Amino acid sequence: MPQNTTVNRRIVLNARPVGAPTAADFRTEHTPVPTPEAGEVLLRTLYLSLDPYMRGRMGDGASYAAPLAIGDVMLGGTVSRVEVSRHADFKVGALVLGYAGWQDYAVSDGQGLTPLYPDDPHPSRALGVLGMPGFTAYMGLLDIGRPVAGETVVVAAASGAVGSVVGQIAKLMGCYVVGIAGGPDKCRYVIDELGFDFCVDHHADDLPGHLAAACPKGIDVYFENVGGAVFDAVLPLLNTRARIPVCGLIAGYNATELPPGPDRLGLLAGTLLRKRIRMQGFIVFDDYGPRWSEFAGAMGTWVQQDKVKVREDLVFGLGNAPEAFIGLLEGKNFGKLVIQVAHE
Repeated sequence: MPQNTTVNRRIVLNARPVGAPTAADFRTEHTPVPTPEAGEVLLRTLYLSLDPYMRGRMGDGASYAAPLAIGDVMLGGTVSRVEVSRHADFKVGALVLGYAGWQDYAVSDGQGLTPLYPDDPHPSRALGVLGMPGFTAYMGLLDIGRPVAGETVVVAAASGAVGSVVGQIAKLMGCYVVGIAGGPDKCRYVIDELGFDFCVDHHADDLPGHLAAACPKGIDVYFENVGGAVFDAVLPLLNTRARIPVCGLIAGYNATELPPGPDRLGLLAGTLLRKRIRMQGFIVFDDYGPRWSEFAGAMGTWVQQDKVKVREDLVFGLGNAPEAFIGLLEGKNFGKLVIQVAHE
């Protein structure tokens, strides 16, 4: 069903997943397009961002943000057009970055909306390299990782929305950069297109051995967004005073119990102590919101000068969002995953 002017398609949380999400955990509803009141605007969604953090919000466990309730619209960053405006600061036709979620239309009072250039030829980039994923890469690497020219930086999920940007910034800082990605195609892209020095396929046999061979001087900065077996391979290679920014642990998002095998907590704690390693988690807007303009200026320039390259995995149709999201958690995407909800 294409987008129309009278019906609002909404994809809501139908059930809390047990393990990996399934199609049954989502439900599509059809409601009338809402009407904005004084001081509000009606937004029509053009692009929807799909990101791993959404999995955590589908559960009811304690986290940095409240979980979705059953029946809530699935959350997500969006690029939208203002269709109706009763707000002095937004004109009809304006292009905005917001948080309308998995639906065709949403009403907003203007809080949290960021104006975009109305004729931007690549508006969906505001959901990726010029948005939250790019901001996460920039602040995590530069403020927590603090790479120094000549150091070895290792990046997990290196072809993804965050990892691809981390590695390219590290190269701009003069570092030796090793990516970890899933499959030979992604590894070739990371080296040939993004300019990493090396890439290790985590699907190949002997990940620890391949990673050790790629990092003969050890690892000074490891950008963590995966966890699991990847982190197990990284841990023994960390140098004294290494830094580990932690923005995600996608390998464990669908877990229903602790991983099998020996208790690794003692090994981790001992390594952190002996090698004086800094390992810090962060939530980018909570921790670095006031530095958005710094990021936007730097990243906008790098993208414009083609110093940071962009790859999007564009899927058309709001109805395909659940399947695409499930695939994201399985590593099936190649680049920043975006749903194109409507043609302009």
